[in-house]
Amino acid sequence: MRNNNWKNIMMVSACMTAALALSACGSDAAGTTASPEATEAKTTEAQTAVSTEAAAKTPTEEKTSQTKPLVVYLNDFDAVIPDMFKKATGYDVEVVVGNGAETMSRIAAEKGNPQWDVVWIDSMYDVYFLSQDGELVTDWEPENAAGLTDFSKTLVPENKCFYPTDIHAAGVLVYRTDAYSEADGPKAFADLTDEKYTGKVGLADPGVAAPAYPLAAYFMDSLGMDGGKAYFEQLFDQGLKVFPKNPQVVQALASGEISVAMLQETNAYDMVASGEPLKIVWPEDGAPGSTRVAAISAQTEQREIAEAFVNFLLDPETQQQLVNTGDEGYFEPSVKDVTLKAERDANAKLAVADVEFGAENEAEIKSWFADMSAQ
Repeated sequence: MRNNNWKNIMMVSACMTAALALSACGSDAAGTTASPEATEAKTTEAQTAVSTEAAAKTPTEEKTSQTKPLVVYLNDFDAVIPDMFKKATGYDVEVVVGNGAETMSRIAAEKGNPQWDVVWIDSMYDVYFLSQDGELVTDWEPENAAGLTDFSKTLVPENKCFYPTDIHAAGVLVYRTDAYSEADGPKAFADLTDEKYTGKVGLADPGVAAPAYPLAAYFMDSLGMDGGKAYFEQLFDQGLKVFPKNPQVVQALASGEISVAMLQETNAYDMVASGEPLKIVWPEDGAPGSTRVAAISAQTEQREIAEAFVNFLLDPETQQQLVNTGDEGYFEPSVKDVTLKAERDANAKLAVADVEFGAENEAEIKSWFADMSAQ
């Protein structure tokens, strides 16, 4: 009975609604003309209703909420990147600055309880090694990775644990023009074994300076471990001077303690800009490159925001801003459509050691250099 009553009520309601609708239509059909104001009002109401319905059906992209800053461990661009990312996304970033060795030591000390969400440093081999221990997010690809240059694509590891954001020369050839003429200056790294450079060649310690290890790894990879060691052994026999970091190499060049060096390109261009009598040489077969990469902690609680940060770093507009920031902007962008600094050689070629080779042999290469330097 209850169901039948409900059916009867619904039928009556439907009939009344239909009758009212027919009555309204009948009035218009009988020749009642609506005023322009009324017609406009009805049209506006109808449009509003359609717009409201369309808006209700259109899915809105909800922004991931943030309860604490994204913590990024880095060694450059700390003065600009937080504001850039905040302006682009609204998310806060807290940066912890340290050189490559300091950053990796901090990460090692925090193993099991990482305080970082993203690491962004020019220590590609160290970062790759973290993935072998399950410390990084792997097998993912940011949208902007589609814009990587062909060279940069070759630097993305098979497990996709990091993405390169820029590559700079770990060591270009530089020499003092008041010590050597252009004819006598070195043109290639092999030239450094010439006796005329004995006691006058220097470089940063591959075991201390983050950019110096990729330089050593390149020679050990391209010449083979035995060939690479033989090359440096000859340089050591001829008085190769190893300094803790590139700033000390700069000081030695400026004072005349050395006249030739394998020097990080940023330092080299800064010296030329300051008026030092220095010639920068990009060897035809390429200068060893140091690759800055961005990777995400496997234990981050802000996965979506961390991914957004890495994707942001691969945006051409972001990389152009970083190129334009000044001293730190001497690098080859990892993505297309970015204009290099005018001072940088347009034909500069970089060469990078294989990531697995560099990671697997890092301890041996650094230890070997330490032993040779101590002799």
